[in-house]
Amino acid sequence: MRKETDLSRVHAATSLKKTVGDSVRIGVVTAEWNPDITQAMRDACIEALVSHGVNENRIQSVSVPGSFELPYAAQQMIQRDGMDAVICIGCVIQGETRHFEFIAQATAQGIMRVALENNTPVIFGVLTTQNMQQALDRAGGAHGNKGVEAALTCLKMLSL
Repeated sequence: MRKETDLSRVHAATSLKKTVGDSVRIGVVTAEWNPDITQAMRDACIEALVSHGVNENRIQSVSVPGSFELPYAAQQMIQRDGMDAVICIGCVIQGETRHFEFIAQATAQGIMRVALENNTPVIFGVLTTQNMQQALDRAGGAHGNKGVEAALTCLKMLSL
């Protein structure tokens, strides 16, 4: 059933090809922490962008150590590299300490701040899950791939 939902989102976004075009420059910043999750999300994200008409040569992908570093890299991609939008992909899984709360909140606030200060779409593609299974379910498992959703969100924001 989830796959049908993903397909309906893809079909709903097909009109974005005409709106966004192939001249946009999109950055994808991926956290290296939890690489099985984040790499699957990144790959699905880039595939979705290309399938919706974004020129693959105009997608720049970089990695950072963890989710906390995503906002800084997004800002650099906008200010230094001239990206029209940046998609931030990460995965923070709750552990036994409050570290999860601090990282998740700082990452979300940082991504929002970069978007507002640079007047540029910066997409929050960061999973904040209670366990690894929930993350796997959202990186191509039972709940689809949130990397695709991040790509579609980016294209919708660029079409505003």
